[in-house]
Amino acid sequence: MTNLILEFANGTPLRYGENSHQQAMFYKDPNCTEASLATAEQLHGKELSYNNIVDADAALEMIREFSDSNAVAIIKHLNPCGLATGATLAEAFSAAWEGDPVSAFGSVIAVNRKVDLKTAELLKGRFVEILLAPDFDADALEFLKNKSKDIRLLKVGEIKPAKSCKVYKHVIGGMLVQDRDIEVWEKFECVTKAQFPKEKIELAKFSWLVCKYTKSNAIVVCYEYKAGYFMVLGLGPGQPNRIDSNLRLCQPRVKDNMSRMPLTADKIGEMVMASDAFFPFADNIDASNSAGIKYIVQPGGSKKDGEVIEACDKYGIAMAFTGTRHFRH
Repeated sequence: MTNLILEFANGTPLRYGENSHQQAMFYKDPNCTEASLATAEQLHGKELSYNNIVDADAALEMIREFSDSNAVAIIKHLNPCGLATGATLAEAFSAAWEGDPVSAFGSVIAVNRKVDLKTAELLKGRFVEILLAPDFDADALEFLKNKSKDIRLLKVGEIKPAKSCKVYKHVIGGMLVQDRDIEVWEKFECVTKAQFPKEKIELAKFSWLVCKYTKSNAIVVCYEYKAGYFMVLGLGPGQPNRIDSNLRLCQPRVKDNMSRMPLTADKIGEMVMASDAFFPFADNIDASNSAGIKYIVQPGGSKKDGEVIEACDKYGIAMAFTGTRHFRH
């Protein structure tokens, strides 16, 4: 039998917890050395709330995955309502916002590069709770301070890929401990007759990473909006079954975004769909084919993988197995 002893310091009272009738505190890990909410410097805005901290932590975890590109993650209730890479930070911001402009209202945004004035100006007339970044140019910081007295501006320093560590979740009567999910995929194995073109693999990886940070059961569709740069066009998070995530949430969002951007109907055949866990039935393949999807990434490992692969072959869909599941509860 082993005992778990944790030490957190500098407890700070918060306005309230998830709801106004709940009291809350934020304690900091004195041993944390990576960019985090515990080490962040607040440059402007109202005090952080319980929900602000939880959402900002989720945004920071997502943006760590994209250190090779200018990237922007827009978070609402722990899900990425927008996430994109770009040739510039401003371009990535615009593409991320286009992923779901309605949900982006009142969101938490994390970026992985120093905020410049051009990026800051994209927030004009837009309400967000938090903008989290490694740092801010002086003119960008001044613009944002003048924009709103309330927007919380957090400087977290250099954002590097996640380090291996233990993470904890309290339940009444106990504490769960597990490894931090720092894996991407074990493999990228195309299991269908139709093959993944080499030029689609980076989009597949982007889609897979977005799916990793979307609440289960997660279905995500992403698009290469410009050569080498990617954006979320639709996602279905947190449903009790995967077909609802696909049909009722993800596909309608994709169609709405395509009509607004606008994109012609044939463009959906260039996108990649990702699922955080295996398909237990071929119904999601049928639904994806009806929408026009031609590329799918999923972990594999279902007893009915054969039926799922057979359905893909019937429709000419290329499907890759990653060998790694990314449930997120």
